[in-house]
Amino acid sequence: MTNKDFLVVLTTCPDAATAERLARALVEASLAACVNVVPGLRSIYRWNGAVQSDEEVLMLSKTTAVRFEALRARIVELHPYEVPEVVALPVADGHDAYLRWVADSTRIR
Repeated sequence: MTNKDFLVVLTTCPDAATAERLARALVEASLAACVNVVPGLRSIYRWNGAVQSDEEVLMLSKTTAVRFEALRARIVELHPYEVPEVVALPVADGHDAYLRWVADSTRIR
């Protein structure tokens, strides 16, 4: 695998309990090697024609491009939002040993 085969996926959740439930499901299914749950996020966004402001929790999922479609489908399936955020960012470079671990942890079993 090359570095471009790795992704960090951003997903916001309404609270820590939801984020932890989703993160555990992704890691248990080998869709993500690791999911960081970052509290204290304030999101300002437009929804249904009005500007909203809410406290949220950010998930940072480390995965591979091969596993992204399944990861996205699982997030959409389990997420309470009507339109959950699932944004994949390519990894430009990384520590080879860490990236090997991500690849091994997300290998289809």
